[in-house]
Amino acid sequence: MIQNGFAGDVRRQAGWLPASQDALEEWLAGHRRRVEGKGDAIELHPSVLEFQRLIASDRVVGMYVSRMIAQVPETRSYSKRHLENPDQMLRLINEVLTMAPEFGDQNVTLPLGAILDWTMGTPAGFAAFRDPKINAALRKILTAWCDYLNSPESLYVLNDSPSGWTSHAARQAIGIEQYQHDPADPHWGFGSWNDFFTRRFRDGVRPVDAPEDDDVIVAACESTPFSIRTGVKRRDAFWLKTQPYSLEDMFANDEAVDKFVGGTVYQAFLSATNYHRWHSPVAGTIVRAFVVEGTYYSEADSLGSDAVEPTHSQAYLAHVAARSVFLIQADNPAIGLVGFVPVGMSEVSSCLIHPSIEPGYHVAKGEELGHFQFGGSTHCLVFGPGVIGGFAMAAIPQPHDPDAPLVLVRSRLASVKQVEGRP
Repeated sequence: MIQNGFAGDVRRQAGWLPASQDALEEWLAGHRRRVEGKGDAIELHPSVLEFQRLIASDRVVGMYVSRMIAQVPETRSYSKRHLENPDQMLRLINEVLTMAPEFGDQNVTLPLGAILDWTMGTPAGFAAFRDPKINAALRKILTAWCDYLNSPESLYVLNDSPSGWTSHAARQAIGIEQYQHDPADPHWGFGSWNDFFTRRFRDGVRPVDAPEDDDVIVAACESTPFSIRTGVKRRDAFWLKTQPYSLEDMFANDEAVDKFVGGTVYQAFLSATNYHRWHSPVAGTIVRAFVVEGTYYSEADSLGSDAVEPTHSQAYLAHVAARSVFLIQADNPAIGLVGFVPVGMSEVSSCLIHPSIEPGYHVAKGEELGHFQFGGSTHCLVFGPGVIGGFAMAAIPQPHDPDAPLVLVRSRLASVKQVEGRP
């Protein structure tokens, strides 16, 4: 038995991995048997081969990868080892590139995350997943998987079996009747897994709260509140256990950072069955919108055993993970510049900005800005000092409530601070 300081079943709050450690290990054992059953004749995908060559040719990368497999994770409660060496790990990863995520509490929605989960909780793993060369190799692997998830072949998981996304339980979990789909079509009219994952609501399902009132700020994503921080600093030690927000790092040194110093950061995360499109929290003009390359499986090692739940590292990930950055000059001068940072937490997590969203474009409050393709995700809204008068009750984080209600996209999130003498 491999023991450590984190015992018992682990609740994966966002539904990306099974609720219990036993279910995760059962899935890993089955995946390993599936790969081993194919023997030695497996042809590795070019992106996996490239990673294999990097491990073999770069002594530092090779050391990180070998050690993160050999070390026992301090932040995971595994009963047995499922990874043995780099080549075996790569074969397990390779198999995922022609798999689509299945539905269910006991199924794994993030298969690559499940395979790497052991390594992410080791000292070498904490360092490895911050290494630029390793992240570049992982990006190519994730891009290859994304290509598969964009293909019709990935639709096989849209079926009515217990692990299928058109099953009765899945329909209830998703609330599919709220979304645009074709119930007469075997795959609901979707062309691929990612097409299903980025499904749109039916017209009128998520109306914009107070569309004519510029003092009302609406939710950018359908999500569960994680944190509200005020008095945020330009630079801070975001890697500490408290995970303070460091604006300079979050915005990738953008020149607009000074506008937010001393202001407010609101952060919330998206679960596996949530709507994954982003909407503007205010009416205003796009100043800039860009993508920041970053890490994919890095965790805040300062959290200790709490790092087992990826959502606990969200503030840290807002500074280091792959993400988009939007800067919107609100029509309401009392709001001023607003920052919106959608963050890819793991797996593909492609942050796709809509082609129309470019400098000078005027967005209506609640207008769509872009979306995540498949992967775990979180987001931050950033406001300057003295902007926020108060947050809606639904937006207040409830960390001790595993069933905390969602903040619905385009619903009232916050109100502007009222200043005496302002019309």
